[in-house]
Amino acid sequence: MRLRTRLTLGLGVLSLAVFAVVGTTLTTYMHDYLERQLGDQLKLIQTVQAKDAAAHGTVERKPYYGWYTAVYDVSASGDTVTLRKPSDVPDDTRALAGLARAMTHSGTELTRTARIDGEGTYLLRGCEVEPGVVLVSAAPVKDVEQTVEQLITVQVVVFALALLALVVSGRRMLRRGLKPLSDMAHTAHGIASHDLTESAARLPLRADGRDGGLEVAELRTAFNTMLEHIDDSLAVRAAAESRLRRFVADASHELRTPLMSVRGYADLFQYAAANEPAERERHLARLRAEAARMGVLLDDLLLLARLDAAEVEAPLRPADTDLVELVQQAADAFRAGHPGHPLTVTAGTGPLVLRLDPQRIRQVLDNLLTNAAVHTPAGTPVSVAVSVAGAPESALVRVTDTGPGVAAEDRERVFDRFYRVDKARSRDRGGSGLGLAVVRSLVRAHGGDIELGGGPGQTVFTVRLPAPRPYGDTAAGSR
Repeated sequence: MRLRTRLTLGLGVLSLAVFAVVGTTLTTYMHDYLERQLGDQLKLIQTVQAKDAAAHGTVERKPYYGWYTAVYDVSASGDTVTLRKPSDVPDDTRALAGLARAMTHSGTELTRTARIDGEGTYLLRGCEVEPGVVLVSAAPVKDVEQTVEQLITVQVVVFALALLALVVSGRRMLRRGLKPLSDMAHTAHGIASHDLTESAARLPLRADGRDGGLEVAELRTAFNTMLEHIDDSLAVRAAAESRLRRFVADASHELRTPLMSVRGYADLFQYAAANEPAERERHLARLRAEAARMGVLLDDLLLLARLDAAEVEAPLRPADTDLVELVQQAADAFRAGHPGHPLTVTAGTGPLVLRLDPQRIRQVLDNLLTNAAVHTPAGTPVSVAVSVAGAPESALVRVTDTGPGVAAEDRERVFDRFYRVDKARSRDRGGSGLGLAVVRSLVRAHGGDIELGGGPGQTVFTVRLPAPRPYGDTAAGSR
């Protein structure tokens, strides 16, 4: 059974119970009130009749049609009750005589309700006119009962109409009030069918809170917020799955080439020509080079995986290290390996001691310098600058080259894994596309960040590392 139907039935049952209590109370009060009014009227008339009975011995005048009056002589013991004549009494006088007999034992006025055969229910009242003489008056309660019955009929009709109107209007109000819940159920079904579009997964809000009340508006807001979080989470998940699929595809592609080379050179040893000493040494050198290339690629992938997993034992061994000295070491290695690219180092006059892993930061510097040499023609100047800036202070390392620069469409993805700016560059010269991804992961593992700047004709990579110790003299000097 739907919630709206249950609430409507509950409202109807509750209203019916309230109407029953109100109707019963009103009917009881009205019945008692009319009986009191009849009793007071009977008492007033009986006062006049008692005077007649004392003066004339009987009461001959009947005040109203259907009313009865009788005068009884009652013995001292109450055993004998004699009706005085003439008297206008019903055929069944047992109720009147019984009240007269009871007057002997009580000695006070008595009022009771009794049924007279052939006449109906009457209100009886007895009073003592003089010792041994009792006056009994009887008034029919038929009018009171008819009035009460009419009152009950009116109440039943009115309460039935009111109950019907209340149920109908209440059902409409409940339908309107519960509509947000129906919308949420519809939206939940849409989510179950993987439909998170804006039209299907958002509930409209009204600023005045009239559509369901402020509580429902708060529920709608919370529901929409939850949907936004779910939508964002699914988007992040989809993006992560897409990156993972692309990563697996690129990794498979990168490993496939050296594996094919290894298998090809291994197959050559089946032929006699390949077993000549000079030819064999050349093939073995290629095998070793391809194996070394796969080893570097797997090491980079393992390092990235450990950095992404945020392992408890991070692949970093921090120590107090002079960043300026690391830059000088990387510069010397670059000059030796790439003599065709003039390199300029700009740093302060004093050391810059940071808490970092010297091997990993040296790997960052080597990758950035190698990237500058690989993607620029021979003779392109390269510069490295070390400084401290910002609040809080951070150590900045800028690697700049004056090569062709990075196109705008490539800037957003230069740090992606296996992404190459020059798609036509061979892997032997261009690398695997993991260098800058490793650089960013290592820098972020140290609590820093890396940015790509510059424009056409210039490329600037800026590494920002936390600097917990003050950097003394930052006056520029050239080496």
